Amino acid sequence: MRLFLEKTLEWIVIALMTALAGVVIAGVLFRKLGAPLVWYDEVAPILLAWLTYYAACLAALNRAHIGFSKLVDSLPARARMAVTAVREVCVIGFFALAAWAGWRVLQVLEGEALVSLEWFPAALARSVIPVSAVVFILAEGVAYVEWLAKQEEHDA
Repeated sequence: MRLFLEKTLEWIVIALMTALAGVVIAGVLFRKLGAPLVWYDEVAPILLAWLTYYAACLAALNRAHIGFSKLVDSLPARARMAVTAVREVCVIGFFALAAWAGWRVLQVLEGEALVSLEWFPAALARSVIPVSAVVFILAEGVAYVEWLAKQEEHDA
């Protein structure tokens, strides 16, 4: 499960980085040529948001977010387990709320389209919020189970 999720997220992040770089380069070139792309100012921020959200999921899977790992690791085993469990509940609770709120936003945007690309659904552009929130919860859960296994080995 972890390997599949990690490889999938890596490919998504690479694809989004490539697409964003391509859009930015095209935007700069066309602007230099005096023919700016009408859709650039709307599409580039959407790609950046998607990249940010999915890269955050990848970071969660690798437990690479900013934290207090040295402080937590210095705690006795029981305190370390308790503090980390509380952290997990808070993080997963937050992302569950984000997924729910994001889903509500998608319902409001139903039938709407981007301003510059009338064929592109606005809900699809904003779907990154609920989708990545669910993926973040999954990544956090996988990483937490791995962390627990390491703690059991360490404390044994």
